[in-house]
Amino acid sequence: MSIEPGAAVPVLLLSVRDEYLGRAWLPPDHHWPDRPELLGGLDLAAGGTWLAVDPGRRTAACLLNGFGPLAPADTRRTRGRLPLTAVRDGGIGHLDLTPYDPFHLVLVRADGARVSSWDGGRLEERELPSGLSVVLNDGLEGLAAGRTTSERIRALMAARATHFRARFTAEPRPEPTAEGPAAAAWGGWLPIVTGDGLAPDADAALVQRRDFGDGRLWGSSSISLLALGPDLLRYDFAAAPVTEDGPGWRRVATG
Repeated sequence: MSIEPGAAVPVLLLSVRDEYLGRAWLPPDHHWPDRPELLGGLDLAAGGTWLAVDPGRRTAACLLNGFGPLAPADTRRTRGRLPLTAVRDGGIGHLDLTPYDPFHLVLVRADGARVSSWDGGRLEERELPSGLSVVLNDGLEGLAAGRTTSERIRALMAARATHFRARFTAEPRPEPTAEGPAAAAWGGWLPIVTGDGLAPDADAALVQRRDFGDGRLWGSSSISLLALGPDLLRYDFAAAPVTEDGPGWRRVATG
């Protein structure tokens, strides 16, 4: 997430969805009849999304799973509906969150962003500062109250954040327009977004594939890029893996 209030395009969001690769999904569209104005990818397992976009309000909400105690099995609700609620209502602070497993939700506006972290017992909300921010499954900058107890997973997230923070900082910040291909819009950031040449099993891999030994593959299933400004909402999407200038990039129509 890059926030520069004085820039022509103040807010840029990169969202990489990591999930078990056997979990079925559909690319962004108007998938919810009860909320026809909203766009997002559809998780076919639970009917929700990992990233919801409201073109009319120029807002988006991105969901990451968190760590901590799980919700009671008899009352548990899918977290995938939370982004839809957040863009509709302007947040989730009014909800009873006890039926939800831990999560982090980034609510993005044309002038900034806020991260809401639920650890299974307490909700913490923070406005993101200007500059580059990284939100992981361990929360904003990996410093949430509820974090993974796995040293290996924590090390992987830290390696990812350290490598890509340096790489994005080293490249000129893009100023996307509403038209043109992804390569023109995102410039020097696009080769970084698509993996920066790292092997998918490298510790710092952004677009990853990992076998944790449980018989299922974990990895990156899609990449989303959003640019938001006073008069702009641009949404680029690709199933992962994708080459930086390949045909897999699609500019999602936002009306």
